[in-house]
Amino acid sequence: MGAHRRAGAGARPSCWGGRAPSPPVPGRPAPYARTAAPHRRHPPRPRPARPRGHPGDRADRPRRRVERADRPRHRRGAPRADPGHPGAGSATAAPDLAVVSAGVEAVAETARAAQEAQSRAAGALLRAVRAQGVAERDIRTEGLSLVPVHNYQDGAARLTGYQAAQTFSVTVRDIGRTGEVIQAITDATGDAGRVHGVAFDVSDRTALRARAREAAYGNAHAKALQYARLSGRSLGRLVSVTEGASGGPYPYPAPADIADGGAGVPVAPGEIRDTVTVTAVYELE
Repeated sequence: MGAHRRAGAGARPSCWGGRAPSPPVPGRPAPYARTAAPHRRHPPRPRPARPRGHPGDRADRPRRRVERADRPRHRRGAPRADPGHPGAGSATAAPDLAVVSAGVEAVAETARAAQEAQSRAAGALLRAVRAQGVAERDIRTEGLSLVPVHNYQDGAARLTGYQAAQTFSVTVRDIGRTGEVIQAITDATGDAGRVHGVAFDVSDRTALRARAREAAYGNAHAKALQYARLSGRSLGRLVSVTEGASGGPYPYPAPADIADGGAGVPVAPGEIRDTVTVTAVYELE
């Protein structure tokens, strides 16, 4: 705490930490000089010396070494793992089946009439595809609907009838008869028939995926060899292989001489391509 003294004979000089007193002015009281307070009132007490071996002695505490278990120490000259090299590979195959998306649609003034017309057309479609040799397990209903039809005029909606529809997926395992099946559907259903599309595929994708995976790994291995040679190192053991998101088999355009031109609607099966990506990590020695 600071103390104040009236300037005069008893004032402390500035070297003591205070301010030099101002000269007295006649008719005014003498100014005060502010002195600096000492940092501590009392000197710090010395700590008693503890004998060696005291529980709190830092020198006697056991030294504990902490290391990360998930990061082993690297020895000088030991092989190092490279960051990994991505590889991509693809394989193609001729499709052996076709999936035809077809359906029927009918419109009538009443819901009952629309549903009955749709049922007659759907029955004709099913009889047609069965006559083409399509098995029951390869015919599946994908959608069924019955909705009102409105005519909007001058901001007002007027009910004009009802629309009934049903869609099917038909799997043709004899791919050479795909055009005949489509033609049979359109002949049997007439104006109510609808063909939404056809997709070609392979029944067993295991062999196609295996060849694509082999091509992807070969590409990654070739990249790792090249980078090891460029860095003046040699390729060591394989550390890990990770397969990334792979593109499923999808239709791929084929040469014109492979196109199917059988009876019925002409279709082009093309080829099915599968793509795989992998990342291979090797040690560099």
